Amino acid sequence: MTAVFHRSSSTDLPTAVRGDGCYIIDKTGKKYLDACGGAAVSCLGHSNQMVRDAMHAQLDQIAYAHTAFFTSDPTESLAQMLVQHTPDGLNHAYIVSSGSEAVEAAIKLARQYFLEKGQVHRHRIIARRQSYHGSTLGALAAGGNIWRRKKFNPLLIEASHIAPCYAYRGQSDDETEFDYGQRVANELQSEINRLGPENVMAFIAEPVVGATLGAVPSVNGYFKRIREICTENGVLLILDEVMCGMGRTGHLFACDHDNIQPDIITIAKGLGAGYQPIGAMMCTSNVFNTIANGSGYFQHGQTYLGHPMASVAAQAVLQQLTSDNLIPLVRETGDLLQIRLESAFSQHPHIGDIRGRGLFRGLELVKDRSTKEPFDPSYQINKKIKAFAMNYGLMCYPMGGTIDGKRGDHVLIAPPFIITKNQVDELVEKLDQALTSALES
Repeated sequence: MTAVFHRSSSTDLPTAVRGDGCYIIDKTGKKYLDACGGAAVSCLGHSNQMVRDAMHAQLDQIAYAHTAFFTSDPTESLAQMLVQHTPDGLNHAYIVSSGSEAVEAAIKLARQYFLEKGQVHRHRIIARRQSYHGSTLGALAAGGNIWRRKKFNPLLIEASHIAPCYAYRGQSDDETEFDYGQRVANELQSEINRLGPENVMAFIAEPVVGATLGAVPSVNGYFKRIREICTENGVLLILDEVMCGMGRTGHLFACDHDNIQPDIITIAKGLGAGYQPIGAMMCTSNVFNTIANGSGYFQHGQTYLGHPMASVAAQAVLQQLTSDNLIPLVRETGDLLQIRLESAFSQHPHIGDIRGRGLFRGLELVKDRSTKEPFDPSYQINKKIKAFAMNYGLMCYPMGGTIDGKRGDHVLIAPPFIITKNQVDELVEKLDQALTSALES
């Protein structure tokens, strides 16, 4: 009997004991190809020497200093590096310990920003259906996944949710991809009008939707229109890049693909590559200066803000992410992965869509390709795929509720950036085995 309060009290998990590049090895010696980076976290694999050396060196100096009393060189250096590489204008980084913490900080900063501007009625958040922004209460309230919210609805602040940019299921036969994107983007303006612009403080969205939709990118022009609407109404644009950022989509920041600048951005997961828990919330000088020249104090904080050990690990990760060849390699290997996935599954009777950017890919499962009818949720196809994949030595990220929080299934693929061509072939082969076994079970 374990004393650990695991996510599931009925799951008998293998024990991980060692990491070797793209593989995790359990205590029996079995190797698992990490095709999902855990949860799009382990972008550098599980045995990166540069990160380990940086952490060892920092441990000999100082592990922790509370930010109410001190700053630290690792935190200062990490923030400066982020500012140097972030979209123009995001000049300040608030270093936290997770993606949920980053989103909580972003939401609270948006509220305090408007309070200090004297716009005290601005408090409403607008997000998208089938989004996920974290499991803490503020982040959960912003998220639009019904299954994740249901048990905790009485505890959540009120938020609005408009349609996602999900062309596979949302685009009509009689409209172009661009027109579809403009139509769903304009839902933001309609919701702002319904609530009253004077009451809306922020719109939050993932540039490429990860866990809940399975690597769904927006169509061209969508986020440009979103940015215009936010600017015209004085609403802050928060981009959640916790899962899709830090090189995952082939750009250091996923929003670079759309050539837009948010007012606030959140990052985590790949920032620490799994070597330390870390995240960051970044904002423009306009947002920062409103606080700095007003009360001068952001009324928010956690114990492990700006943790030196986490910051030095993230700095070592970021140095490698911004090297000359790693992110271009993500694009190159991502294209190869897409080709291999399409070769194996584009004609599969139960794969309806293969999508994504870089090394962030999703496969949507369907009962019927022609009608896009999903599997009955009671079949739990996503859970079966995960179980069979682990049996074959493959870690992938299947999820259910893709369409509306209840119906629909997808598999998310997000391997380490160092994955080789042979390992891409291994990934696709084992995924094919897992899918076949799940469908036959």
